[in-house]
Amino acid sequence: MKEKIIAVVEELKPRFDEISHYIGHNPELGHEEVKACTVLTTELKKHGFAVETGTCQLPTAFTAVFDSRKPGPSIGFMAEYDALPELGHACGHNLIGTMSIAAGIGLSKVLKEIGGKVFVYGTPAEETRGGKVTMAKAGVFDHLDAAMMVHPYYCHQKSGRSLAMDAIQFEFYGKSAHAAAAPHEGINALDGVLQTFNNINALRQYVKPDVRIHGIIPEGGKAANVVPDYAVAQFYVRASTRQYVNEVTEKVKACAQGAALSTGTRLEMSNYEFSYDDMVTNHTLSTIYTDNLVSLGIKEEDIFEDAGDHGSLDMGNVSHVVASIHPYIKICNEYFVCHTHEFKEAALSSQGQEALILGAKTMALTGYDLLTNASLLEKVKAEFNERIVLENNKTGMHDK
Repeated sequence: MKEKIIAVVEELKPRFDEISHYIGHNPELGHEEVKACTVLTTELKKHGFAVETGTCQLPTAFTAVFDSRKPGPSIGFMAEYDALPELGHACGHNLIGTMSIAAGIGLSKVLKEIGGKVFVYGTPAEETRGGKVTMAKAGVFDHLDAAMMVHPYYCHQKSGRSLAMDAIQFEFYGKSAHAAAAPHEGINALDGVLQTFNNINALRQYVKPDVRIHGIIPEGGKAANVVPDYAVAQFYVRASTRQYVNEVTEKVKACAQGAALSTGTRLEMSNYEFSYDDMVTNHTLSTIYTDNLVSLGIKEEDIFEDAGDHGSLDMGNVSHVVASIHPYIKICNEYFVCHTHEFKEAALSSQGQEALILGAKTMALTGYDLLTNASLLEKVKAEFNERIVLENNKTGMHDK
């Protein structure tokens, strides 16, 4: 039946190419992906999926399911389709979204013979306020036995880790005054921001090497001769685990509180984007995926181990509720990194389209293995459950 899955995906390649290019040439920012959501769900409906849009009250999210009406596991594929400001689809989400529906459609064609359910989830706004965060928190993925997606990259790479991340905003309020005639009557909000940066820079030598803290000043005053009464700093705080990010974030907040105290400003703190958890790869599931990739013609020596250089992903939040993988697939022969014009062009290239089909086949075959091999699925779930116990022991929790 694997041959049938491969044949279906290959037969539908022209349509998947068309969808990917349509999304790629019509980039939409997070939670605005109306065109992408429509074209992806229309295709799923055409192939017998029951589709619900607006999952978790997110207008451009969707849940699509193909139910065999026979007992069996539930396999989930995650679709992303948001673009970047100005750059468009420079992270290849036009490929990701299409790849996941292609995998779901391919696997659905043998489902009535083998049993189980196939889910495709439309998860908007991965680049900012990631839909998977909301959906994972609401329990949308709790019923799944395994979840997966594949991300475009400059090489084939196994699923690995990502950094947990908090997005913290500090707003400082002061008092305006003439900067030359009466500076003593003002309270400089920008000083609060600058002192926060200085405090954080001093903090860096006291955190572990995996920590990344980087920020900008989106608002620092309007004119040089006016003492700024309002200034804003935004930071990403990242580390290899959610537990350690929580610790470091509290220290970063203390840096801002100290800055406010020393400058006489008033401070307000908030999260300007959602927090992402670290990606925890299920290595058993990853091995199944890699074996299928090799079976489709990719040499094992051309599939690299995770280099730990992928920033933060909202797929991390999914990996804490269900066994998950997030491998990478090669779409170009040159070292083009994500979020560049070069990578956007690679995601629209013929090589990018070939990678889309390869990734779809590999995910569909991986899903097939889980649906038809109970002992294999049990190993995947046993690894996930063991990790949950270890995490709960570390945090003092006793329930999932």
